[in-house]
Amino acid sequence: MAALARWCLERRLVVIVLWLAVLAGFASAAAVAGTAYSNDYDVPGTESARAAALVEKAFPGQDGDSSRIVWHAGQGGEPVRSATVEARMTATLDKIEDLPGVASVGSPYEGADGARQISPDGRTAYAIVAFERPAGDLPVSQVRAVVDTAKDAEGEGLRVEAGGSAIALTEKSGTHLSELIGIAVAAVVLFVAFGSLAASLLPIITAVVAVGTATMGITLLGHVMTVADFAPMLGMLIGLGVGIDYALFIVTRHRKGLRAGLPVRAAAECAVATTGRAVAFAGGTVCVALLGMLVLRLDFLNGVAIAASLTVVLTVAASITLLPALLGVIGMRALSRRERRRLAAGGSRPDEPTGLAARWSGFVERHPRLLGGAAAAVMLVLALPTFALHLGTSDESSHPASSTTRQAYDLLAGSGADDSGPGGGAGGDGLVGDDLGGRAGGGSAGAAGAEGTGGGFGPGVNGPLTLVAHIDGADDRVALDRLVDTLRHTDGVASVQGANTEGANIEGSATHSRGDIGVITVVPETSPQSQQTSDLVNRLRTEVIPRAERGTSLAVYVGGLTAGYDDFADVIVGKLPLFVGVVVGLGCLLLLLAFRSVGIPLKAAAMNIAAVASSFGVVVAVFQWGWGSELLGLGSAGPIAPFLPVIMISVLFGLSMDYQVFLVSRMYEEWLKTRDNCRAVRVGLAETSRVINSAAVIMIAVFAAFVLSGDRIIAMFGIGLAVAVALDAFLLRTLLVPALMHLLGSANWWLPAWLDRWLPRISIEPPERSAAPASPSRELALWGAPRTEHGAAAPSSPAARPGPARLY
Repeated sequence: MAALARWCLERRLVVIVLWLAVLAGFASAAAVAGTAYSNDYDVPGTESARAAALVEKAFPGQDGDSSRIVWHAGQGGEPVRSATVEARMTATLDKIEDLPGVASVGSPYEGADGARQISPDGRTAYAIVAFERPAGDLPVSQVRAVVDTAKDAEGEGLRVEAGGSAIALTEKSGTHLSELIGIAVAAVVLFVAFGSLAASLLPIITAVVAVGTATMGITLLGHVMTVADFAPMLGMLIGLGVGIDYALFIVTRHRKGLRAGLPVRAAAECAVATTGRAVAFAGGTVCVALLGMLVLRLDFLNGVAIAASLTVVLTVAASITLLPALLGVIGMRALSRRERRRLAAGGSRPDEPTGLAARWSGFVERHPRLLGGAAAAVMLVLALPTFALHLGTSDESSHPASSTTRQAYDLLAGSGADDSGPGGGAGGDGLVGDDLGGRAGGGSAGAAGAEGTGGGFGPGVNGPLTLVAHIDGADDRVALDRLVDTLRHTDGVASVQGANTEGANIEGSATHSRGDIGVITVVPETSPQSQQTSDLVNRLRTEVIPRAERGTSLAVYVGGLTAGYDDFADVIVGKLPLFVGVVVGLGCLLLLLAFRSVGIPLKAAAMNIAAVASSFGVVVAVFQWGWGSELLGLGSAGPIAPFLPVIMISVLFGLSMDYQVFLVSRMYEEWLKTRDNCRAVRVGLAETSRVINSAAVIMIAVFAAFVLSGDRIIAMFGIGLAVAVALDAFLLRTLLVPALMHLLGSANWWLPAWLDRWLPRISIEPPERSAAPASPSRELALWGAPRTEHGAAAPSSPAARPGPARLY
């Protein structure tokens, strides 16, 4: 690491130019290649996946996204069947059909099938807009043209809205406000911590260059594997947080060296050779935690894991190469003017913990039971909502109330019309057919609720279930017809469209199925995200359909939006113990090697699990229960995305490892020196709490700012990670962990003798270096000589224990 730092310092302009060239090259390649993200939650082998495969067989090539245009005639206006409204909307739909990217438009004014797209009260109607490509591949400009053309038809008592996953693309913020706010807050924190504008800008520049390169790399990665459309934003969220923090740690060590009297080059080389190694270790632990998702063997999560790991790798690389080059450029300006004047006047002085950090450390030592109990109680209370966690689809009713997708949802459900009765439902992200593996993914408004009552069609029309049957002979056809009749009288089913096995259609499509495949569209009484809809899926699979199949070779599979998400969630939950075991086990092994203690890894695992549970409690309260979600512009209540627990556990375990190693490494160093546990804990907490708190404030600011991204999934990550980091830094690492270590005493450092002999000895960071070279010509030679904390020559006894695994 020292050789790398020396090379980067000697060729700093070359290093800076190379990084900028790499960034420009990736950006150019990404601009030429374009995006190819895929929200394919299909899990091979699940029932919804088999349904999707059969529908694709019956309707080959129909993989474009389908959205809907909804219009509603208010009280006093002409009904949607009137000649005036029909003429206006027909002309509008013709214009939409001629727009680029639109494959077809299914009008309610065309044929018997179209009539199903008009509500029983004659006040609401919808048209199905089929795009040529999936939502993730559509240019936003093409979708916005559809929305603008539809909205032009409003007026004279007619209200027009648009819904669907493609339409939702127009509602996402096109600006980078969230990133800018996070960076601005980080800059303020850095300036307060350093007192130097130049030093406070370096971590930000380093992180921005690395994250920018990674974002372009993720765009290219989407062309070779399945990468979710939120992966670049997630990578940016993680990259800015860890990138700024990693650079902060290195700059802090560099400034310490300057204050101790080292020249600029020696201080920068020392910082990279010591803290840079620790940063590489910390980044490696984050990548290990992220890549733990690979054990789930899900294509969707594989892409997210590799994309996020790529971001972390590049932030580490920038921290140990670009950052030292920049440190060489700014020279002594890494210190504030007052620090430079003090250094010139009085020479070097040691850094000793004073003030609030020292007083807090002593306070924890005096009251470990009281403070530890209070911290544990707070964590427990925050974790309670986690027991109510509901994983599933989140439909468009969880969008902000002012959005056109939310209003289109409400009009279809019957809850957004000024003359409708109660209805409507809950929420979503608008993921439809192609997102869940073909047309069986559910689409948007398949079978209109001709059998419904009141305004609109009922909430279930926003996410119908698709039952797909493989038919072999006349007996199977008879059984399928009987199933249709049974479904019409099944609790929880609002309407059934269906299945002429020689000519079933989906969402008004004119394409007919093959003779050996039948398709039934079932509209539930409840919304796609409702638990009652999930219960209906389970009841159909375990009770209704098996009875219909009995005595025949008929095989019926349930697909659709809710079914696909439920299957995905079931797979995730089933594999979650293995995933958590792998991540926790690897983390404990690393801590066992670093600190040669059984207690330290076990406490770290417990603290990490507590942080995850408490942060999930907050996420459930805000997003699933809706506590304050509307005030934050995050829409109404809805289920938690099935993949959120896995990704958050990966990220949080990786980030928590940083703070754990940082805190305990200083305690371990003092323990080796004095064998006094109370002193070790007190000194370690006093000397590290300020940097932990500064790093945590930066991460919290970056993560929380992403709530403003306009993306519900990213907002979940932002709030969850911000809360977890806040609890980890301010409650766990600076209160509960030291309190427990005071209570456990020397048992903190217990390791069986046989295990001590068996474990390899590692050192995350080399021993502390000397602080004051006698002359510039001798700086590197003297800097390389190991020294004790007070500058005396370090003992060189071969029997001495290896250097402590100190992080910063």
